[in-house]
Amino acid sequence: MVDYQPKDFESKWQEYWQEKGLFTIDVEDKTKPKYYCLVMFPYPSSELHVGHARNYVIGDAVARYKAMRGFYVLAPMGWDAFGLPAENQAIKNKIHPKTWTLKNIERITDQLKSWGIGYDWDKEVTSCEPDYYKWTQWIFLKLYEAGLAYKKYAPVNFCSSCKTVLANEQVIEGCCERCSTEVEEKKMEQWFLKITDYTEHLLCDLDLLTDWPQKVKIMQENWIGKSLGVEIDFPIIDSDKKISCFTTRVDTIFGATYVVLAPEHTLIKEWIENDSVSPEVVEFVKNMKRHAVKTQDLAELEKEGVFTGKYAINPMTDEKIPIYTANYVLISYGTGSVMAVPTHDERDFEFAKKYDLPMRVVIDTSEVPIKLNEMKGAYEGEGILVNSGEFNGLKSEDAKDEIARYMEEHNIGRSGVQYKLRDWLISRQRYWGAPIPIIYCDQCGTLPVAEKDLPVILPEDVEFKPTGDSPLKYCEDFVNTKCPKCGGAAKREVDTMDTFVDSSWYYLRYITPRNKKEAFDTKLVNKWLPVDQYIGGIEHATMHLIYARFITKALFNLKLIDFKEPFAKLFTQGMIIKDGVKMSKSKGNVVAPDALIEKYGVDTMRLYILFMGPPEKDAEWSDRGVEGAFRFLNRFWRLYDTFQTYSAQEINNTREAELNRIFNLTIKKVTIDMEGGFKFNTAISFIMELLNQLQSDVAQCCVSKKLLSKILEALLVLIYPFAPHISEELWQKMGKTSSVLENSLWPECDESALIQETIEMPVQINGKLRGKVEVANEADEEEIREIVLSNDKVKVFIQDKLIRKFIVVKKRVVNIVI
Repeated sequence: MVDYQPKDFESKWQEYWQEKGLFTIDVEDKTKPKYYCLVMFPYPSSELHVGHARNYVIGDAVARYKAMRGFYVLAPMGWDAFGLPAENQAIKNKIHPKTWTLKNIERITDQLKSWGIGYDWDKEVTSCEPDYYKWTQWIFLKLYEAGLAYKKYAPVNFCSSCKTVLANEQVIEGCCERCSTEVEEKKMEQWFLKITDYTEHLLCDLDLLTDWPQKVKIMQENWIGKSLGVEIDFPIIDSDKKISCFTTRVDTIFGATYVVLAPEHTLIKEWIENDSVSPEVVEFVKNMKRHAVKTQDLAELEKEGVFTGKYAINPMTDEKIPIYTANYVLISYGTGSVMAVPTHDERDFEFAKKYDLPMRVVIDTSEVPIKLNEMKGAYEGEGILVNSGEFNGLKSEDAKDEIARYMEEHNIGRSGVQYKLRDWLISRQRYWGAPIPIIYCDQCGTLPVAEKDLPVILPEDVEFKPTGDSPLKYCEDFVNTKCPKCGGAAKREVDTMDTFVDSSWYYLRYITPRNKKEAFDTKLVNKWLPVDQYIGGIEHATMHLIYARFITKALFNLKLIDFKEPFAKLFTQGMIIKDGVKMSKSKGNVVAPDALIEKYGVDTMRLYILFMGPPEKDAEWSDRGVEGAFRFLNRFWRLYDTFQTYSAQEINNTREAELNRIFNLTIKKVTIDMEGGFKFNTAISFIMELLNQLQSDVAQCCVSKKLLSKILEALLVLIYPFAPHISEELWQKMGKTSSVLENSLWPECDESALIQETIEMPVQINGKLRGKVEVANEADEEEIREIVLSNDKVKVFIQDKLIRKFIVVKKRVVNIVI
């Protein structure tokens, strides 16, 4: 018997697939239905570990399965190669970002190939190469022409260490997420994309995404943050200014006993600059800059604030109410100010209790009247208005309309809609990114680079200086140019684009990546898109996935494509964790795939990754689990080795029929699991059960070699998406002359084989299991009764007792009451 030695053949099959071009496709071919299977392309910032492997292995299993289902599968790979991580690492290691990035790409490419991932490498794209970012720049110009790209002064988060602007999501507790340096606020001229023009489209079209995880859609809804309400003006005492507060609960206005401003609010800045607030306010605002608050943290946040020394007027009660600044009001949402109603908002309640601020109940319930002195928390539900002047007695919903109408009539407030979503800031004061194709001329103003002059090449000879400006600013050969309009001296934009711009359209470029005339072939893109299956982490739900949807919708409106959504189906895999946490070099819990493959083979790694649990959930890595997968593949190998010399001694027709039934049931269950949500773990489990049955029957030599050959051949197809190398090798040992992928289609279940001639039925007496009987599959109740009552075990419990009920649940169970 030849032992299972995966090192002897795994690389052989990887070379075979590559040489034969089994995953290389002609996008113009029309002989088969198309299937576009796409895994999110990675940052090539370091080599991959097994924690990274899950989505690539999942994608490969799907692609191989769909190919055997008769689809023409496009499964490309590329590199999200620009961005801050690559530049920081390159600076740290004193090599050029491009050199460092391309070296990493080479290493990761080798890894993916060694894992048996079947990509169409002819479609490879690399976002830092001019033949890619030329078209990123072209898309920017199209957005600029359409009025969707603009430049304005804006306060930004600036990291003095990384020397760049950070998105709000990149600031953690007031510090840069990458280097932990305290983030400063600066006002700089920045480029934005008008994603807010598409807010309603992004929100409403979530209904089109029926095959997206509901969790992702909810995350996007919350990110967009649509609110219907009223914007109310609170006049400031001893000032001609007003504070505008947006609320969705205008019915609670009579309970507003103070106003809160975000620490970054323009009024707070103005008062600090005018020296009209106390040092306590100045210190509080300074401290808040160091401890930025995220929306998701508000519920658990310890509420902190300080009185500004100023007052406003509640326009509905004419009461003088204090103005506070506090950490639980965010400048990024609404107007950056709130009317505080402590009895009917939990955050206001906590703050008011802490700082001993007044409260008033203005919404009551008919069931149990609310008593202020007994409140342990805010009542945030709806009810009947009390202490609300002429609106007393109205239901909350009716009061919202009535009060909004009153406010509009008296110029106190206005009904409206607000969103959390803000325009997309794409400027980065860094080198390693796609240059923004804009030219500034003193005579002609701001001008786009002509399309014929694209790409604006990123120069490789630059000097990094600790100034906070882009290194491109000091590269005279890059900066100095001619005005495309007047021909005079002009200067280039020195900011580069956020890397999310690169990744917002790459799925279009894969179709014709060597096209030098256009970003994409519209006809072919319309054929292949939307992507049939997109696979990646849920951490991209509110940035990459929203940006890609926005760019797709913009291109649709520009009549460059004919679809509104880029990804028809989305699958978000869970993380592989170790010792209870995400794998990370800094935590020392990374599992290196090379050593694992050297010891067990790549099919063991693939099989275990797919078997370790539902792929959408996080899963704990187990070395024992790896060993279990290896043992299974050894048993699998030995079964086929045994088959070479197998000879049936005496065929047992009953055992053969049962084996055939289990075989067809396995086909059915594995197919259902592959089609219905990628339940790889249960699909593999069914294959393991079939293997157990095969080993038992082969050991007893009781089934025909003809049936065994049929099952073993189909079993190699069933396991192929998960462990393709062993499948190919054993396929060849069974006398096949080419690849499983070239010569096989997915097996079909014979439904007639699933019908059992006899079935086993449990017998319960007075609710307790007392035996089992075998009956004909179509036996009627009388036949079943006769068999049950003649069963020796049943007789022991019944004896001479009276049978009160005899109930047959057909094909399931017999219940007897004595």
